[in-house]
Amino acid sequence: EVQLQASGGGLMQTGGSLRLSCVVSGISFDTYNIGWFRQAPGKGREGLSCISKEGGSHYANAVRGRFTISSDYAKNTVYLQMGDLKPDDTAVYYCGASPSICEAVIVTARSIFNWGQGTQVTVSS
Repeated sequence: EVQLQASGGGLMQTGGSLRLSCVVSGISFDTYNIGWFRQAPGKGREGLSCISKEGGSHYANAVRGRFTISSDYAKNTVYLQMGDLKPDDTAVYYCGASPSICEAVIVTARSIFNWGQGTQVTVSS
């Protein structure tokens, strides 16, 4: 069974930092690109960042320069380090996987596997 489980969310103040973790099981990192996504209340899912099978990192304009994606293959985990948090970053954050190139993963905000429960990030002003 394929699982991508996001965790690490919390309540933060504006300007704070937070690191999310995505534990991946059932798939190989050399087959799929792993992405981070979010969905704010009343809005559609948004692609944020993606790490490719080759290890390259990609970002949406909304988070470039503030968020950093990384991976620890030994732990089957992909991280999203978030900095300079803003109230607009408040959302449920998910991780997903796709064989599509990272640019498409971010634009389409699609995963070919189930999303899982996600992790809530709330940023207060």
